[in-house]
Amino acid sequence: MNGSSDINSANIDQGFVLTRQARDLHHSGFQTQIELWVATDNGPTQLLIAAERSVFFVLQEHQQTVSNTLKQQSIPFEIHPVALKTFSQQPICACYFGNIQLANQAKNLLTQSNIDCFEDDIRLTDRYLMERFIRGGIQFTGQFSQHKHYKKVTQALCKSASYQPNLTVVSLDLECSEKGILYSVGLDSKMDSRVIMIGSPQEYDAEINIQWVENEYALLKALVDWFEQFDPDIIIGWNVIDFDCRLLAKRAEWHKLPLKLGRAQQKLYFRQSNNTQQGFVSIPGRVVLDGIDTLKTATYHFNSWALESVAQSLLGEGKIIHDPFNRMDEINRQFREDKISLATYNLQDCRLVTRIFEKTHLLQFAIERSRLTGVELDRIGGSVAAFTNLYLPQLHRAGYIAPNLHSENWFASPGGYVMDSDPGLYHSVLVLDFKSLYPSIIRTFLIDPMGLVEGLKLEIGKEEHQAVAGFRGGQFHRSKHFLPNMIEELWAARDVAKKNNEAAFSQAIKIIMNSFYGVLGSSGCRFFDTRLASSITMRGHEIMKQTRILIEEQGYQVIYGDTDSLFVSLIKPHNQQQADQIGQNLIKDINQWWVQHIKDEYNLQSALELEYETHYQRFLMPTIRGSETGSKKRYCGLINTNGKEKMIFKGLESARTDWTPLSHHFQHKLYSMIFHDEDPQAFIRQYVEDTQNGVYDDDLVYQKRLRRKLNEYQKNIPPQVRAARLADAKNAHLGRPLQYQNKGRIEYLFTLNGPEPKDYLESPIDYQHYIDKQIKPVADAILPFIGLDFESIIAPQIGLF
Repeated sequence: MNGSSDINSANIDQGFVLTRQARDLHHSGFQTQIELWVATDNGPTQLLIAAERSVFFVLQEHQQTVSNTLKQQSIPFEIHPVALKTFSQQPICACYFGNIQLANQAKNLLTQSNIDCFEDDIRLTDRYLMERFIRGGIQFTGQFSQHKHYKKVTQALCKSASYQPNLTVVSLDLECSEKGILYSVGLDSKMDSRVIMIGSPQEYDAEINIQWVENEYALLKALVDWFEQFDPDIIIGWNVIDFDCRLLAKRAEWHKLPLKLGRAQQKLYFRQSNNTQQGFVSIPGRVVLDGIDTLKTATYHFNSWALESVAQSLLGEGKIIHDPFNRMDEINRQFREDKISLATYNLQDCRLVTRIFEKTHLLQFAIERSRLTGVELDRIGGSVAAFTNLYLPQLHRAGYIAPNLHSENWFASPGGYVMDSDPGLYHSVLVLDFKSLYPSIIRTFLIDPMGLVEGLKLEIGKEEHQAVAGFRGGQFHRSKHFLPNMIEELWAARDVAKKNNEAAFSQAIKIIMNSFYGVLGSSGCRFFDTRLASSITMRGHEIMKQTRILIEEQGYQVIYGDTDSLFVSLIKPHNQQQADQIGQNLIKDINQWWVQHIKDEYNLQSALELEYETHYQRFLMPTIRGSETGSKKRYCGLINTNGKEKMIFKGLESARTDWTPLSHHFQHKLYSMIFHDEDPQAFIRQYVEDTQNGVYDDDLVYQKRLRRKLNEYQKNIPPQVRAARLADAKNAHLGRPLQYQNKGRIEYLFTLNGPEPKDYLESPIDYQHYIDKQIKPVADAILPFIGLDFESIIAPQIGLF
């Protein structure tokens, strides 16, 4: 637990942790060995740390019971008191075990005996690294030896280091039959790009390198040889774990071929979660980053996560075979008849993924996140793990152990403040936004798990100046805390990153800072306490309400507020310069007010920072459909940036993928006309007429995701499910693969016979459906504010008498 390693040897190196694992070794007296693979300036290095003991904690009052229980089962252990206590101030013993298996046996045995074991879920490798504050960068020494493609360090001693790695990357993509028989493997890297293709060598003009192999077994062997020769640190791909790695593992197992894609000729290991069916891959010495998962972790959002769709969105370029319906047929045909085209297609998919990673700086994002928090490069999400890595070592040094998870009887905290909106069509609306509101509340009001424990120890009426009041009975110690300082350091680092235009670093910091509230407010976090989360959100409510009062005291109208943003009507039109001046004056006055108020009321320094974000020249806050009540999280505004106008849609039809292009185009044009004070009646009539006449047939397609397997929809059958069932019935009839049995995305239209799949459209289109469900709701949201009515506009002229 001391977390220190003396590094005195002259033979010292440093690098960046790629993979970590621990295993019990039979040939070493069944001791545990930690294996770390590290990227260094001198190539990959394997660090071996021997005889690291597993540990968890029990209450001192249970020491004798624990000893008796484990001795009865002949489980070797050590137990002794340590200078740690629980959040309830109970003294603690540490239980040490020679290997992971013994620790797991003991934990299960004690749990069955209703004895609480603390921190028993912390993996040995994670504890080893976090207690040494090793976050990506690592310094090490030990007994060095040189091997063919790597260095090995035994008896390794490690500590933290600041190291920026330069990692080598390969983009990998498989092509196969519908039955999962491999055709080819594409590999795109700065070191070497090629396609390993099954088939006889042939002449070709394409500018690609094709390595021909005889059969699938030879293809897998060639892939292993490629990895040994070019030795990349990182493997990237699209659905690369659940598809490519899963299939490689399956085919290698079928051929009884050890798939030695790891360093030191270690095998790829693939496993599947029993609950979620999600796949996990381990390749010692190499990190596998899936493009979809990494983009999601970096908070990217796309209407579709298909490679074609994301590549078009980010790069303006897609797959060579871009028709998903006929893609399998075309791949099969090319493998039989035109392998050069298949190789070109295979490598193009690899290169699209490479360019997506480069465009979005995804690898740099993953590196910076690991350097900041210590989580693995390939960790998906990982907010709780990041918080644990950062907080636990500091907590231990302050004399506490972490509490266990409490999955039951937890009391939810209020969400962010969302005020009722004042619906209307406005001129000149400003958006004022608190910069990182929840992190700034944590900093300002000293909100912290240990700070809550220490704050609650202070007696009422004594040392009252030491406690900062929270909500729901929480109060926080003014000096005994870690989280406010952690956020302050991250905040300062982000300001530097933004100043230096380090987008990936800045984004990584922002996600980590903003995740801290989510972690503290989640019952899946060991530090969850409703007094913590409520002291953040309810303070946010208080700040938003008071800020509204301050704004309206200056003669303006707050028409809406959401979590950390306030929408302020300036009552009458203002040009950009005038609006900017008002916005800057408002934030200056309000920020000064909060500084003084927090100093006077709490004797604290305010970290709150209200920013002037946007000036909407025109702004629509609609009502809830069929109601006069203002909506929430739905609006549209017109901004002017450097002389260029742009409409921003939030929560409305144009911002949602479950509305058709017909509604999107109609909404953009209609709102633009009204924002520019043009009469829209002739346009509306013409648009409806053109829709009825089939002018916009290409814009009538719905796209919706099937969130469950097709056979799981039993009672309520939504339109997309009906369309998907029709599509797969047709697929089965034609002898084609079924597309929609296991989730997926379906495109369909509404016909006079109901929803039908786009690919198998048979019935006439129901144009009245689109007028009633796609055009009318869009019009109804804005027309009443200019005294018009959709039905009256499109009603046929029946005469004046």
